[in-house]
Amino acid sequence: MRILVATDAWHPQVNGVVRTLTKLADAAKSLDVEFSFLTPQSFRTFAMPSYRDVRVAMPRPGRIAKLIEEARPDSIHIATEGPIGLMVRRYCRQRKLPFTTSFHTRFPEYVRARVPVPGSLIWRALRRFHSPSRAVMAATPALASELTERGFDNVVLWPRGVDPHLFHPRAIDLCLPAPVFLSVGRVAVEKNLEAFLDLDLPGTKVIVGDGPARVALEEAYPDAIFLGEKHGEELADIYAAADVFVFPSKTDTFGLVLLEALASGLPVAAFPVKGPRDVIGDAPVGALDHDLRSACFAALDICRQDCVEFAANYTWEASARAFIDSILAVGAVLPGRNGAEPARFVA
Repeated sequence: MRILVATDAWHPQVNGVVRTLTKLADAAKSLDVEFSFLTPQSFRTFAMPSYRDVRVAMPRPGRIAKLIEEARPDSIHIATEGPIGLMVRRYCRQRKLPFTTSFHTRFPEYVRARVPVPGSLIWRALRRFHSPSRAVMAATPALASELTERGFDNVVLWPRGVDPHLFHPRAIDLCLPAPVFLSVGRVAVEKNLEAFLDLDLPGTKVIVGDGPARVALEEAYPDAIFLGEKHGEELADIYAAADVFVFPSKTDTFGLVLLEALASGLPVAAFPVKGPRDVIGDAPVGALDHDLRSACFAALDICRQDCVEFAANYTWEASARAFIDSILAVGAVLPGRNGAEPARFVA
């Protein structure tokens, strides 16, 4: 089986969407499923005005159609609601082809953090985008329930995973004053990092990641350590060397970094909001409190082995199987893969 994923988020971007899709494709190989990706790398791009590290694609309908036909997929999945996602949606709608989508980002909250646009308008646009989808995939039961309550149809659960071979406890010393409070992710306004950096905490605050807010935050908080983007073993070492993982975001739909931290034996301190609440729930692996400082201190007393055992329940193999099973369950397989002649591109 060949699945084509259309995504506006792709390398060299570093975010949860890119990591999820990359890990999904790797895990699916053991299930005899091949993934290909339709990404901004195939088009001219321009820098997003408020986030110049992110390149926005300028796809053309003819080019989109040609790339889809060259991929000869059995199924099409649209991962993002950007220009590529819109063009692939249009391609499928014009040809009456089934497709699935996924909901990764709380755009209403992200947009409102930058410009005064009513959230109701954005939710309306998102419902319209996803309405023809055979299955709208959501990362947690709580998010799936919220989308259904907001009028989204055909919502299904697609859980996430973590790589325990990379993220696991290890003896590492960052040679920083303890305790080390760590946050990992995009350094941008919607991540609410000021709520963490403003806290009166002992030891050291460490930020891993890059983004449009980094320069301003480094200037405003000279006592914090900003390490920039880190990947692979270097990132895993930093997780394992910290004492508490602080997740101040109130807008994330899931937060893969939560699983990476827990797999590394790192307890979580966060607000009791969707994302951390959905991942952690009542498990004794994190402290969720509207007082983030209190959560940080409470997390220091959490057993690190409990965190590791909790994260072991999340595998990318299970995530890939759920993704593929959802496609098959809703019949999102293209005509021509069961005997009919597929639609062809006309220049």
